[in-house]
Amino acid sequence: MPPVFAHGRLRLYLLKLLDEAPRHGYEVIRLLEERFQGLYAPSAGTVYPRLAKLEVEGLVTHATEGGRKVYSITDAGRAELADRGGELADLELEIRDSVTELAAEIRDDVRGAAGDLRREMRAAASASATQVEDESWKAAKEDLRKARQEWKEQARRAKDESRRAREEAQQARRQAKEAQERAREEVQRIAGQLQEQFAKSGGVLGSLAGAWLGGGTQATSSAGEAAEGDAAADADWAADLVPTGDPARDLDRLLDRFRDEVRDAARDRGVTAAQVAEARGHLKAACGRLGTTFGAGS
Repeated sequence: MPPVFAHGRLRLYLLKLLDEAPRHGYEVIRLLEERFQGLYAPSAGTVYPRLAKLEVEGLVTHATEGGRKVYSITDAGRAELADRGGELADLELEIRDSVTELAAEIRDDVRGAAGDLRREMRAAASASATQVEDESWKAAKEDLRKARQEWKEQARRAKDESRRAREEAQQARRQAKEAQERAREEVQRIAGQLQEQFAKSGGVLGSLAGAWLGGGTQATSSAGEAAEGDAAADADWAADLVPTGDPARDLDRLLDRFRDEVRDAARDRGVTAAQVAEARGHLKAACGRLGTTFGAGS
């Protein structure tokens, strides 16, 4: 049987189970077996090392209750779940498909066994057509009845699990979409706060904003030449921030980097009233240009 979880997917599903409620390791194993209707059950050697690694990464924590470790998800773990909401929805669909495939294999096995049993019974009946039905014949019929019942039960459970997995996947997609909307609103709120802070901040805000955004009128020609040189030197500014695939989150990270660098520069070099006035003009122009940029992309 191929692996039920692709690389890294079991780690993500463990975070989902712990997000539902705190659990100890054995309970996690039991839940996984239930989700797969007994068709798959990971070993302790698979689950416990991954829980320990998640704890080292700060995504889960544990408390000891009754001599057993009870694991709980941390805020960092919930953040990773939110970031990978789409991947989690796909995982739910994969689990549903895996359950369906495993159930189909079991159904085929049961059908094959039932067919073999019927053929054997017919052969036995043909050989002893004139004899009274004995206990072995009754046992064979009972085995066939149980096999049919087991197949029906497996098929019913697989159908129920498939429906439940489909509903959970749809819910996960809705939650991922809501999380993305909340993130976008948060970015807009932070941008507004940042603009307010820029108006109240001082010092080298203007120079740094002009270099970052590539614009703004300089107070003197020498300052303008310096700004052009800074803009060219900073063409790869924040290049270390690898895109996440979520534009709203990428903008949030850029704003955080800009705010931190402006504050550091103001703290290290000092602030004057003239620099505050100059910075205000730069930031106003920058906000106008960014507003035009975002308006053109809408």
